[in-house]
Amino acid sequence: MRIKGVGTAIGLTFGLATVLASVVATGAQAQIKLAVGGPITGGSAAFGAQLKNGVDQAVEDINAAGGILGQKLVVSIGDDRADPKEGVSVANKFAADGVKFVIGHFNSGVTIPASDVYLENGMLVITPAATNPKVTDRPGMWNVFRVCGRDDQQGIVAGALIAAKFKGKRVAIIHDKTTYGQGLAEETRKAINAKGLKEVMFEGVNKDDKDFTALASKIKSANPDLVYWGGLHDTGGLIVRQMRDQGVKAPLMGGDGLADDEFAAIAGPGADGTLMTYSPDPRNNPKNKEIVELFRKKRGFEPQAYTLYSYAAVQIIKQAAEQVKSLDPKKVADVMHSGKVFDTVAGGISFDKKGDVSSDGYLIAGKKKERYVLYTWKKGPDGKISYFENE
Repeated sequence: MRIKGVGTAIGLTFGLATVLASVVATGAQAQIKLAVGGPITGGSAAFGAQLKNGVDQAVEDINAAGGILGQKLVVSIGDDRADPKEGVSVANKFAADGVKFVIGHFNSGVTIPASDVYLENGMLVITPAATNPKVTDRPGMWNVFRVCGRDDQQGIVAGALIAAKFKGKRVAIIHDKTTYGQGLAEETRKAINAKGLKEVMFEGVNKDDKDFTALASKIKSANPDLVYWGGLHDTGGLIVRQMRDQGVKAPLMGGDGLADDEFAAIAGPGADGTLMTYSPDPRNNPKNKEIVELFRKKRGFEPQAYTLYSYAAVQIIKQAAEQVKSLDPKKVADVMHSGKVFDTVAGGISFDKKGDVSSDGYLIAGKKKERYVLYTWKKGPDGKISYFENE
């Protein structure tokens, strides 16, 4: 005996379920999986926070404007703890999750092995911070880009500045034995040697050490007029503090690894007068006044250093995908390699065939800005020590 209406009800239910399944599937397909890889915990966590906040805000802004090609971005976060092995684990997790675009990593020593995983899985990666030449110098790495400069470029700039400002003076060079730190120190040494200036000291330390008393004593004995540091802000800050405790008055000079206000908090008053090479600060661009205030007021986060460069990396993916009308990472990469100038919060950026920022540098308000400029750490209007671009 057939109950009237049951067959129809079953048919409607099945039909509705099919439609819902289709909607869910379509919704799932309409999500673009993007990830951030960086040191979310550990001594470099301040930089991980910069990458994460920059990407999160860019994704929020892009999604609010309709996403990319009508699809919304969803973000995954991977904590590599500034460790190469952890970086590879994070990269494999991203690949397993179906991520196609990655912003990261921060450390060169992490970015290099992680990018091999991304290559194997057809994923595109843009690093806002990894500056070692090997990041992009390896053949076949169609998928790797960076919106920062390279250490061989930074070393040339640093070396020229040192040779000019400390001509005939005594220069000590210290590094943290990492891919980034030692690489930058060696490039800077090469540059000053080429200009006839020989360092009085070249020494590596372990980046996780806390006691640099013996190092400070050795520096004091060398009596340098400048101490050049190849490494990050946390270790560099401790070295400055302990140098000052032993009466070493020579200023410190370092690279973009110092670019977080936490450096001054660790180093103390002795940070005043520190010199630093870093890319142009996007916060100084009047065009970015609104976005800078958004970070400060909405997120309670100062968008220093790599924050806006991370934001810019997401903008580039959007613009490249929309030009080629595809979210295929290889096709997006082809647009990025084409010489197209991308309009970003970091200025106009184009890439060379390796995936590095082109020789045009950063085009800001129609004017070229070099990939590295000089900063001095000093007290600002609020009385706090921070870094300010030299005029």
